[in-house]
Amino acid sequence: MEKRSRFTEIFIEQGIVRVAGFTAVLVLALILFFILREALPFLKEYKLGDFLFKTDWYPLSERYGMLPLVTGSLMVAFIAILLSLPMALAVAIFMAEIAPPRLRDALKILLEILASIPSVVFGFLGIILLGPWVQRAFGVQTGLNAFTAGILLAFMALPTIASVADEAMRAVPQSMRAASLALGASRMQTILRITFPAASSGVIAGVMLGVGRAIGETMTVMMVAGGSAQIALSPMAPVRTMTGTIASEMGEVVVGDEHYRALFMIGLILFVITLGVNTLSAMIIERIKARQGAQ
Repeated sequence: MEKRSRFTEIFIEQGIVRVAGFTAVLVLALILFFILREALPFLKEYKLGDFLFKTDWYPLSERYGMLPLVTGSLMVAFIAILLSLPMALAVAIFMAEIAPPRLRDALKILLEILASIPSVVFGFLGIILLGPWVQRAFGVQTGLNAFTAGILLAFMALPTIASVADEAMRAVPQSMRAASLALGASRMQTILRITFPAASSGVIAGVMLGVGRAIGETMTVMMVAGGSAQIALSPMAPVRTMTGTIASEMGEVVVGDEHYRALFMIGLILFVITLGVNTLSAMIIERIKARQGAQ
C-alpha cells in the first residue's frame, strides 16, 4: 500500500508539472496566434521593407517606418545594461561571497523591494528629479531623453540580474572554493577565477533577463524618453521606443485600420526580438556548460 500510494503521488506530481508546462506553451501559442492574426494583414497594404527600414513614423500621413523606434529601444536598452551590469555583478559577488548572512538577507529584501516598485513610480521620479538634473548637469535642452530612460531602466534591471547571479554563484560547490584557497589563491582570486567562471551560465541567464526587462519596459520609457520618433546618434536626444509607441497610440486607433495593424506589427517585432534574445542566451549557456563538462 505504501509503494502504491507513493507511486500515485509521483504520478500526480508529474501530471501537474506536465499540465503546467503544456499550459504555458499553449498560452504562448495563443498569444502568438492573436498577434499574427492582427498584424499580418498590414503587409497586404504596406511593404515589409518599408516598415522595417524607413525612418519616418507619421501615422496621420500613413507613413509607418519603425526604424527610429527600433534604434530608440536599442539605445535605451544598451545604456541600461551598460550601467546596470557592473553594479548588479558587484552586488551579486558581495552577497554571495563576502556579506555575512544577516547583511545578505537584508540586501536580498532590498532587491526585492526595488524590483517591486511600479514602473510608473520610476517614471514619475525621472520627470521630477532625474530629468531636471540631467538637463542642468549636461546643459541639454531637455532632460527627457534616452540617457535618463537608460538610467532608470538600469535600476529596474539591477534586481533581476543581481538576484539570478547571486543564486548562480551560491550554487557553486564549496569544495571548489576550498581547493582554490588551499592552493594559495587569495579570496578575490578565487571569486574572479573559480567561482564566477563556474557560475557564468547562470550569470548570463540573469543578464539576458535584464536585457529582456530593459527592452520590454513600457511606462517608464514612455514618460521620460522624450517621445520623439527620430534616429538619434546622441544619448542626450529624445527618442521613442517600440513599447512606448504601442502604449501611447493603441488607445487612439480605429480597430482594424492600417495604424492598428502597424502597432501589432511592432508587437510582432518585439516578440521576435525577445525570442531571439532568449534563444541566444540558451545557446550561450549550453555552449558554456559543454565547455565546462569537457574540462
